[in-house]
Amino acid sequence: MSEPEFRMIETNGVTLHTALAGDGPLVILLHGWPQCWYLWRHQIAPLAAAGYRVAVPDQRGYGASSKPADVRAYNIRELAADVTGLARALDYDDFVLFGHDWGCLVAWNTALLHADVCRAVMGLSVPFWRATAATVDPPGMDDRFWYIRYFQPEGVVEAELEADLEHSLLQLYYGLAADSPYGAWMKQLDHPADSRLLDTLPHTDTLPRWLSRADFDYYLEQYRRSGFRGPCNWYRNMLYNNIITPELEGARFTRPAAFVAGAEDDVLLYDPDWRESFPQAFDDLRFIEIIDGAGHWLQVEKPAETTAQMLRFLAQLDA
Repeated sequence: MSEPEFRMIETNGVTLHTALAGDGPLVILLHGWPQCWYLWRHQIAPLAAAGYRVAVPDQRGYGASSKPADVRAYNIRELAADVTGLARALDYDDFVLFGHDWGCLVAWNTALLHADVCRAVMGLSVPFWRATAATVDPPGMDDRFWYIRYFQPEGVVEAELEADLEHSLLQLYYGLAADSPYGAWMKQLDHPADSRLLDTLPHTDTLPRWLSRADFDYYLEQYRRSGFRGPCNWYRNMLYNNIITPELEGARFTRPAAFVAGAEDDVLLYDPDWRESFPQAFDDLRFIEIIDGAGHWLQVEKPAETTAQMLRFLAQLDA
């Protein structure tokens, strides 16, 4: 892969460290938790070679990008405005948006809030949904561990994960990959409420097959730079996001859309009925594709297959 160009781009009151490659219509790729722009490393060159301008930011709170201290600085309106501002800074009037994990939630919401400039959207791994109180604090589970509830007090999960970044990132990447037992992430509900996050995950001392030592060292460098406060602040806005976007309750996607996920992605277990309910929000859902042999990190677990689905979507838009 040829190396992308990197720029620090001012947008919406923050600066986003952004990987750039290619020329043509703008395609923006958004990572989630706990990742950075590097998650998309296998997709950048093929998309650029296919005739697109590819922009991949470290989102706010991550890597070399701005890290506001205020929890509310990570609400969904600000995150979506970061995306539209990035496009304007690159002199584009519109863009196609791809998002994964929390970046997928930003992508879905950007497509709804800014349908005038987001001309199409593909989500990876996380079907569109709006959080409820039960999402953050599942009823009847006060004596059980649940990671979103654990993330709410400031400083708790940060202290745990930053105590040994190498150990923490390894368990997180392994625990949501197809390499770990299917359903392992959801088994945290089998643990008592006073557990810590890493206590609830399957343990490994070995890098997954899809993660080289050099790649892992790059991630470590990024999290030594950023820490976990900014990334975890995204979770602390889940219910607030609903409060500030009442117009999105029951909103429909009018632009072309698609969804791709790994067949062994535990996130799909959050809602067993997602396959029936998810498509109901779209006027133009082109396809849903499930990639065999991939867990949550499908861009790196199955890079060629994931890239092929992204190019398939783009080709449909240009047909």
